[in-house]
Amino acid sequence: MIAVWQMNSSIISNKGLKPYFYPMKEPKNILITGGAGFIGSHLCRHMVSSYPNYRVINLDLLTYAGNKDTIEDLESYSNYQFVCGDITDKDFLEQLFKEKEIDSVIHLAAESHVDRSITDPLAFVKTNVEGTANLLNAALKQQNFQRFYHISTDEVFGSLGAEGFFTEDSPYAPNSPYSASKASSDMLVRAYGETYGLPYVISNCSNNYGPNQFPEKLIPVCIEKALNNEAIPVYGDGKYTRDWLYVQDHIEAMDLIFHKAENTKTYLIGGHNEVQNIDLVNLICERLEEKLQKESGSLKKLISFVKDRPGHDKRYAIDASKLETELGWKPKYDFKQGLDCTIDWYLDNKKWLERIHSGAYQITNSKKQ
Repeated sequence: MIAVWQMNSSIISNKGLKPYFYPMKEPKNILITGGAGFIGSHLCRHMVSSYPNYRVINLDLLTYAGNKDTIEDLESYSNYQFVCGDITDKDFLEQLFKEKEIDSVIHLAAESHVDRSITDPLAFVKTNVEGTANLLNAALKQQNFQRFYHISTDEVFGSLGAEGFFTEDSPYAPNSPYSASKASSDMLVRAYGETYGLPYVISNCSNNYGPNQFPEKLIPVCIEKALNNEAIPVYGDGKYTRDWLYVQDHIEAMDLIFHKAENTKTYLIGGHNEVQNIDLVNLICERLEEKLQKESGSLKKLISFVKDRPGHDKRYAIDASKLETELGWKPKYDFKQGLDCTIDWYLDNKKWLERIHSGAYQITNSKKQ
């Protein structure tokens, strides 16, 4: 391997490049991007409570999917700070890194909804590609930078047939503007490691689900539509298959990867829960019928098959054996257990859904920026 850290680069002001296997010391000031979103909010809560010696800076632009209601409880932690800002603003980022003395990044901020990427692909390029590049450049300028942990998706690998699994060696074959933008950001992170010696790790996860997921994804959409007695949309024939990962299992995997993985490593994170969309929707209806004491089959009547979206990947499935073998991670939640926890949360937090549906949460966002 070429000792790239012996090279010089004007980008890092003649400090010289850090070695590939630069040992990670204990981080002090961790920047979590996208921490007002679904996965990011769970990660922030985990980090501030599990590691009181860390200072966690939550950077989020509070776009439509960011919700200050979700992270309001974090304000009580002395080792937590929220910053409203845009990762596509490179000058703002460089100043933030300098002022907060950022020594590590866990990067989740992204445009992530496939349907939106079809109607507005350039917004995904700007946030997911340009935003990631800005973060990488800001990290290069930091003294004693410890780790850039990039969170990606299994969608970068495209679509599987009826058999087989994605592994860390699977070729990239994205089929939507969203997955192409994430694949591009993955390649940028790797390139900054190869070219500048930036210490990095990457993980690609399967479909997440759990409490406070924004109601544009399949599970919360299904729950919300059923509660409102509205048509539940299912794309195509409903036989698209996904590997579902409960969000808390994902958080624990990220914790291990952030702290224990060697630089330049990539890990795939999956829940071992392959389910066809139509089977998932039927199961949600059944569980809601039972919990709400409704007549059997009454909610299933709401299922409505709609026109398929372009470039729809047929099947995703992950082989997470590398993560399980090297770092000892295993998912704790089976799918039905995690789904019950998720449904119960939405039943107990109907006001949260109502505030999103009405747009009231965005008023709160604007007041708390």
